[in-house]
Amino acid sequence: MANDPTLLGTVQDVKGFTVSVALEYDTSIGLAFIKGHGYRIGQLGSFVRIPMGYVDLFGIVSQVGASAVPERLAEIMPQGNRWMTIQLIGEGQRRGNFNRGVSQYPTIGDQVHLVTEQDLVRIYGRPEEPNFVKVGHLASAESIAALIDIDKLITRHSAVVGTTGAGKSTTVAGLLVSLSDKYLYPSARIIVLDIHGEYSAALKDRATVFRINPNKKNNERPLYIPYWAMTFDELVSVTFGTLDDANRGAILEKITELKLSALAETNRAGVTESNLTVDTPVPFSIHKLWFDLHCLVNATHTVSGGQSEQTAALLLDEKNKPVQLGDPLKVIPPKFRPQTQASGAEKIYLSKNTLNIRRSFESLASKMRDPRFDFLFRPGVWLPEVNGQTDEDLDSLLEQWVGGPEPIAILDLSGIPPSVLTDLIGILLRIIYDSLFWSRNLSEGGRERPLLLVLEEAHAYLGKGDTGQAALAVRRIVKEGRKYGIGAMIVSQRPAEIDTTILSQCGTIFAMRLSNTIDRAHVTGAATDNLEGLLSMLPVLKTGEAIIIGEAVNLPVRTLIDPPPKERRPDSSDPLVYTPTGLDGPTGPGGWNRNREKGDYAEVVAVWRKQEPRSPRIIIETEEEVINK
Repeated sequence: MANDPTLLGTVQDVKGFTVSVALEYDTSIGLAFIKGHGYRIGQLGSFVRIPMGYVDLFGIVSQVGASAVPERLAEIMPQGNRWMTIQLIGEGQRRGNFNRGVSQYPTIGDQVHLVTEQDLVRIYGRPEEPNFVKVGHLASAESIAALIDIDKLITRHSAVVGTTGAGKSTTVAGLLVSLSDKYLYPSARIIVLDIHGEYSAALKDRATVFRINPNKKNNERPLYIPYWAMTFDELVSVTFGTLDDANRGAILEKITELKLSALAETNRAGVTESNLTVDTPVPFSIHKLWFDLHCLVNATHTVSGGQSEQTAALLLDEKNKPVQLGDPLKVIPPKFRPQTQASGAEKIYLSKNTLNIRRSFESLASKMRDPRFDFLFRPGVWLPEVNGQTDEDLDSLLEQWVGGPEPIAILDLSGIPPSVLTDLIGILLRIIYDSLFWSRNLSEGGRERPLLLVLEEAHAYLGKGDTGQAALAVRRIVKEGRKYGIGAMIVSQRPAEIDTTILSQCGTIFAMRLSNTIDRAHVTGAATDNLEGLLSMLPVLKTGEAIIIGEAVNLPVRTLIDPPPKERRPDSSDPLVYTPTGLDGPTGPGGWNRNREKGDYAEVVAVWRKQEPRSPRIIIETEEEVINK
């Protein structure tokens, strides 16, 4: 064994999963060649093997040099630098499969060996197994694929974290391309909540895109979120805002009445008058709700007394006809005669109602008139008539989002007003979760066909202590979703701002370059393995490089993620200040090194007002045109 080129040293100290190793004097720190392959000895994050009879223990180098000397020897060996600290990770039978965790510990004098490429293949190399998907290759061995267990990745949740410019969006796109392979996974179901509209170009060959202002030339579909699919609390938060108990109770009763009335017009499978509640997703007309509340509060009457005795006094024209009857669907209120108590004239009385909701329903009316909220209050074929009838029910909406022909559905939320964005993210997640939770025993449910939810820019709505709709929905998903086949992928550039409960539930972490100390500490605390030494490398990772930790990988691995082709990458790349130049000048359309040109700022204002970045003047070449060139 003395001539074994893989021998590094011997075990000298064991403390739990931490092992101190004294290097052999003839072990050279640097580059070693074994069977034609070069290996860097003493590299942080590299693997070692400790033979224990028929079992091999595997560990990761977390510390090298004088700081790795055990405390009890530090005083007598102040200059000792031929030491390594390793963290035990798992074990494997000789020539058998690798398993996480250890059943036995090394003892003093046990030999520690370098892990060769043959050993790495034994640990990682299972590309023939269909439940392992390739996402890249090992940074230390390009010939070995980086494989992740798709079962553990999706149902046990995951997080992709990295600072801006680390390649986070491109990594997510590469992962989704691998997970949506139509040959390997023809029934894959993935929903991406795209906050900034980055992923439609990257995944256009395998995704259906839903946008508020869809581009029909690109086969995009309109995004609708029917208000009547919300719970009462969700609807109130988006429409009326804060209400006291008396007003909440009155509106709750009115909505329940409208749902019961609509149910009497059309039967809805699974619901009857006896089991209907205000939260049951049954269509009702919010326009009629507003209209009735407006009349209740603002109407004047010709008879004083109780509500049942009053008759609305509409304003009449010269021909004794109503000036304005109002139209609920157009959000036009009726006009009433002004109050008067003059002697000799007909007395007009104010309404006797006790509700104090004038500001609330006026706020609702302004939102219903605002075209930015049409996706919510005028949801296409899911818009109820005044009697609560709709052209289509929720089944067709869920089929588009969850059961469409493409494996990925991108819900582009870039056009949603910021004031309601966080609430609507939570509402979307709650609708999807509830539908799969209650259908868990059906073939469309999550147990038979799990669903992956990708949450971009998660730090914006999953902050510490956040009690908004989005945070509540995600906490529920990460805590309970595993049992019902609903997995989450949290994507963020500031992991320190994400609720600790949420991040700690992510069984797999793709940690990319992180320069901020607080962010690194947050990731280290959430990691399932004791890998401070390995995670200390986060500030120096290359763009597109990640340390994958957790349940979806056999061992923590430093990986170069396979990026999609340049034309299929997310629209999140850094703008070039200096454009590369060729023989004819700058090769790109922009940059500070181009000659100054007169701009068309009228077009800037036009796309700003339209809230649509794609100008009709710009001709986007199709793939066929590019190929023909």
